[in-house]
Amino acid sequence: MKAHVIGAGMAGLSAAVELARAGAIVDLADGAAQAGGRCRSYHDPQLARVIDNGNHLVLAGNDAVMAYLTTIGARDRLSGPDHADFDFADLASGDRWTFRPNDGAVPWWLFDKNRRVPGVGVGAHLALGRLLVGGKADTVADRIETNGELWDRLLEPVLLSALNTDPREGSATLAAAVVRGSLARGGLATRPRIAEPTLAAAFVDPAINWLRAHGSAVTTGKRLRALVFQGDRVVALDYGDGPEAVAGPVVLAVPPWVAAALVPDLVVPTEFRAIVNAHFAFAPPPGTPAMIGVIGGTTEWIFAFEDRLSITVSGADRLVDTDRAELAALFWGEICAVHGFTAPMPAWQVVKEKRATFAATPAQDALRPGTKTRWRNLFLAGDWTQTGLPATIEGAIRSGANAAHLAIS
Repeated sequence: MKAHVIGAGMAGLSAAVELARAGAIVDLADGAAQAGGRCRSYHDPQLARVIDNGNHLVLAGNDAVMAYLTTIGARDRLSGPDHADFDFADLASGDRWTFRPNDGAVPWWLFDKNRRVPGVGVGAHLALGRLLVGGKADTVADRIETNGELWDRLLEPVLLSALNTDPREGSATLAAAVVRGSLARGGLATRPRIAEPTLAAAFVDPAINWLRAHGSAVTTGKRLRALVFQGDRVVALDYGDGPEAVAGPVVLAVPPWVAAALVPDLVVPTEFRAIVNAHFAFAPPPGTPAMIGVIGGTTEWIFAFEDRLSITVSGADRLVDTDRAELAALFWGEICAVHGFTAPMPAWQVVKEKRATFAATPAQDALRPGTKTRWRNLFLAGDWTQTGLPATIEGAIRSGANAAHLAIS
């Protein structure tokens, strides 16, 4: 069987790998100059080093991610702590603390003040359970308190990064899915994992090599212009040089606005949220934590790599029109304050993604289409489809695997 996958981001790569693993010959094409989608890496001449376009975090309990990396032989490309230790620093108060859930699923950490959010009692932590129960249209604010120490020091920064949407207006169903897949399973499932040395080295390059070794074709710079439909099937793909006949399954793993332009009457999310990342060519001092959450600043998370420091701001629509040099100076000042050193601002790069993810509100979640379409051999994949998760790497990879399984069956 020959299968066609359009789009070589995480969803498309996942679909192609699963199809090839089942014995299909896959033709994978992407309109961009390189594979990876939003999880791409590139050499930045301003920094004179390879960087990721953004800082993407996965968790040890992301089952679809781990299965994908195992298949392509890249599970060892993730690094992270042995336990779920999350460091935080409050720029306003100067306080620092570590949130440390225990490894097992029984949450005895609730009764250890050295593991909880400082200043927050057991009862407030237990109230988090209300996030897991409610209606599909509920926002996070409909289910739990969105003020106080627990909110400010843990829930808001974590849920903002997971939803890439103001968590007060974010879908409680999607937020609950994140909690069920991580903290509710215990600390071992909640351990953060970061791609080393780059996203491409962990998620993209090994997949492309694996696909080619299994007889599949991977082509970049090849943009699909049209799908040709006949009856209940896609019968041809048009990349600009005329229709090319197809007989097997087609997995469309492109951004939602592209899919809507290619597929008649397709309903997709229409609102999006930005992410801003900044990278600094500065080797972090010894002992710098690999990741730290920042409270009371513009920066939300600081990541330390061997040759650079990087920051991420989610739900960053308010920043996308701000001058890049102004942002870099602001971020660098907060990095120095958090890590306790003084240094001239090094070479920097600021990356703005205006439509990084769909807005994870109940209304936008309701617009996400399923994997199947009314055409028997056309399947959708992407973190914007109905994965049951917000727009995450886990959701994207899950969607691709699901599309492949339906195509095979």
